[in-house]
Order: sequence, then C-alpha cells, then structure tokens
Amino acid sequence: MSDGTPPPMPDFPPPPPAPKQPRNWVVIGSAAAVIAAVIGTGVFVVNSRDGGSGSSPAAATTPAAEDTVAAAAEESEPSYTYIDANSFTIELRTTRRQCFGSAGCNVTVEPDLTLLVDSEAIDPDAVYEITYEIRGDEDGPVIETAELSDQTSLNFSPSLVTVPSSSTKVSVKITDVAERGY
Repeated sequence: MSDGTPPPMPDFPPPPPAPKQPRNWVVIGSAAAVIAAVIGTGVFVVNSRDGGSGSSPAAATTPAAEDTVAAAAEESEPSYTYIDANSFTIELRTTRRQCFGSAGCNVTVEPDLTLLVDSEAIDPDAVYEITYEIRGDEDGPVIETAELSDQTSLNFSPSLVTVPSSSTKVSVKITDVAERGY
C-alpha cells in the first residue's frame, strides 16, 4: 500500500490557527481586581480625610494634625470677599448733552464705579451684575446693569436720559449686586 513516497502537497496553505478567546474567568477576575482597587482607593482617601477611622482620639486631636488639615483646606478652597452694594461707590459721567430749549435735554451718561475692596480679594471666575437706578428722567427712574468680570473688567451700556431742563440733576444709586459663577 505504501510505496515509500510522501503524499502530495496540498494546493493551498493550511488555515491559520484561530485566535484564543480569553476565558470568562479571566475577564471576571480582571473586573473584580479593578473594582477592588477603586474601592480600596476610596477607603484610603476617606480615612486620610477623617484622620483614619481606627486612629486613636489623641492622635486625631494633636496640634500638628489640626494644622495639616487646616492648611489642606486653605489650599484646596480659597475664600473670597463677599461683594454687595456697599462694596462700590457709583457716580454718573455725562458723555453727551443735547438741549432743545424749553423742550428739555437728552443726556447720555455712563456709570463711574469704584470698588471699595481689594480687587485681588474677589473671585476671579465670578461675574458680578451690578444693578443701578438713574433718577432724573422725565419718564421716571431708569434701571441699568453693569457687569464686573475678571476682578477689574467693567462692561456696561451708556444710558440716554431725557431731562426737563439743563439744570435738572441726574442721580444714581446701586440697588443690587448679584454674583454669577462660571
């Protein structure tokens, strides 16, 4: 039956071996290890913030521990000065006046705000909306808002006020300051 000659070679190469799929237990074990690492890290962080749940009361109240916790709190969350209507003074600067005899005058005014606290002490990421009321207009008070951002940048629109005569005094008062954080 066998004459000693090897069998003929096939015309195509053999198929590549199928890639081995990871076993389910390997995937489950890896996921469990990741979950355990996350939980362990969380427990460590919580214990380090609380001074450790198993620490003795004497160790938790040492002055050095209190100083470290206080220093960490100061570094993580800076405190800024509270800004309200009393943090500013305001005056009006007249930029244009056009009078029409007995018909009165059109006056264009802009707010001239002065911050009474150190600008470095206010939140650089907050925008403060400063609402003010201009009095002296023939039709009643005019309400406007200016925005203070980046601690020193003031944005506003000029206001047109119609007054009954050139001798009419126009006054202004801050009515509200609201903080918008970003």
